[in-house]
Amino acid sequence: MDNKKAILFINGLPPKNLPETDGYDLIACSDGAFHYLKQKNFPVEKLDFISGDFDSHTGNDEKVYQEKFIYTPDQNKTDFEKSLEIIQQKGCRKVDVYGGSGGEMDHFLGNLTVAFRFKNDLELTFFDEYSTYFFSPKSLVLEKVKGKMISLYPFPKCKNVATKGLNWALNKEDLDVTSRIGTRNFAVAEKVSIEFEKGDLVVFVGR
Repeated sequence: MDNKKAILFINGLPPKNLPETDGYDLIACSDGAFHYLKQKNFPVEKLDFISGDFDSHTGNDEKVYQEKFIYTPDQNKTDFEKSLEIIQQKGCRKVDVYGGSGGEMDHFLGNLTVAFRFKNDLELTFFDEYSTYFFSPKSLVLEKVKGKMISLYPFPKCKNVATKGLNWALNKEDLDVTSRIGTRNFAVAEKVSIEFEKGDLVVFVGR
C-alpha cells in the first residue's frame, strides 16, 4: 500500500464549511453524508464512490449518480467501517474523515472503535468544528500548537506516557479510562512531544 490519500465524509455532524478536496487521490462518502453534501452544494460529481445500503435514497439525483454507488448491506458493520474497507482495497493509506462526531454520541464512540480496528493499516485523522483527533503513534511531535487545547485519551489504557510542551506535563505516567485520563490540557510551547511505551492513545488537538 502506498501513500495515496483519501477524504471520507460520514453521517455525523456535517462540517460548517466543507474542506478543499484538491490533493486527494480518492473522495468518498457514506450514503447518509451524500444528503448533506448535496445540501451544501458539494460537487458530487467529484465523488469516487458512495457507500451504504441506500434505503433512504430516492429521486433523480440518486439515479444520475447511481454508477458511483457501492451497495454494502451488511448490517453487522457500520457505514464507516464498510467505507474504510473499500478505501483500503483501493490502495489508500491516509484517510481524513469529516462527520465522525457530533449528533448521537453512540455513533461517535462507535466511530472511534472502528478507527481502533484500522489503526495499524490506515492513518486516520478526524476533523470537526472543535478539534483534530487521531490514534497516536508511540512517539509523536505536534508543531505550531502553542495555546491550543491538547487532550490525551487512553483507549482504554496507556503506559508510561511522557510529554513535553504541555502545561501539565506527564513524566512516564499511566493513563486509564477507568481511573485517570488526560483531557483539557494545553500547549505552552509551539512544539509538543508525546511518547508512551504500551497501549493506545487518542490525541485531540484543538482548533
